[in-house]
This record gives sequence, structure tokens and C-alpha cells, in this order.
Amino acid sequence: MIPPMKTQLLARIVLAAVAVLLLQACATTTPTSGPAALTGTWSNSLGTVWTMAADGTFEVDLNHDGKRDAWGKCTIEGDTMTIVGTGGVVPKGCAKTTGVYHFTRGTNTLHFALVKDPCPERRKNLIQDWTKK
Repeated sequence: MIPPMKTQLLARIVLAAVAVLLLQACATTTPTSGPAALTGTWSNSLGTVWTMAADGTFEVDLNHDGKRDAWGKCTIEGDTMTIVGTGGVVPKGCAKTTGVYHFTRGTNTLHFALVKDPCPERRKNLIQDWTKK
């Protein structure tokens, strides 16, 4: 039989270990919806680098030269993103247009599925698979 003092000490150690594991699990959980799911810098196979801020603003480097080529604003509700460019390069047929996409987020991956977007260049770029940088 274990003495009561040792039982209490053992219980405290186990409880502390469980608490540490739970905190670590929370810290490493990848957000799958909302603005936090898109925040960060992403790249795709076309060489596009997209940086999304927590406030929904973004910058796009279309040719991976370190300079922003386009920028704009997104709103996120759950797993749906509404995007509009507000400056920089505006491809033909894309001025003042809004795109809507569903997204799925993995640990280091991001994929968009088209809902509607009249801008062919944005569609082509966004539906690529994205990798977190």
C-alpha cells in the first residue's frame, strides 16, 4: 500500500503532466476556419507568394521577386473567404470584382474551392494547392 502523502504527490505529478500535454496540444492545433486559418505566408506551384494578415489584408507577390504586385482585403466566415483586390496589378476583367471560395486547411497546406469569381487570373491562382512558408 502507498502512503497517503506519496499518493497525493503522485496524483499532483500526473495532473501536472496532463495539464502540460493539454496546453501543448492547444498550442499546436492548426486552425481550420476563421481568419486565423489563413494568416501567414503561403506559396503555390505557380510561384505566387501570398501573405495574409490577421486583419484580413493581404499582399501578393506574383513572380516571387520579393515585391508586392497586388494587395487587397478578405473577409472570412467559417470556411468561406470573400476576396477583393484593392491595388496593384489588376488583370483584364478583374477590376472591382469579388471572389468567393471555400477553403480547407491542413497543418502546412491550404486549398481553395471556387464558389464564384468573375476574375479568371485570380481563379487560376487561388485554386492551386498552397504551402505554408
